[in-house]
Amino acid sequence: MSIIDKFGDVSRTINDKTKSVAEISNLKNKILYEEERIVEIFADIGKKYYKNPNEDPANLKVLCDDIDQRRRRIKKMKFELNSLKGRRVCPKCNAEVAEGFQFCGRCGTRVADIMEEDFMND
Repeated sequence: MSIIDKFGDVSRTINDKTKSVAEISNLKNKILYEEERIVEIFADIGKKYYKNPNEDPANLKVLCDDIDQRRRRIKKMKFELNSLKGRRVCPKCNAEVAEGFQFCGRCGTRVADIMEEDFMND
């Protein structure tokens, strides 16, 4: 292996790490935005209810559904974030579990592979 090949390998490694750091930062910003938006929606629900406590609950249900959808997005983004870091999260105690492990080191719960459907119903 020549010195040029070694420089190429190092360059690719640095490029991959930089890309990973950028993705992590981007995901953290998206999660923060969704969490802030949820707080705003809760405030909107409170204001609407305060102004008219007899309002049709269907109007508030739309806002509640929006919160549920944003929480699912946050859960998926946190999963992606942990995947980029090479970790998973225990479904029982929320401890971080290294990617290769099938059981949580803190509580012993099996950490199954997460599927797309897991982000749909929660």
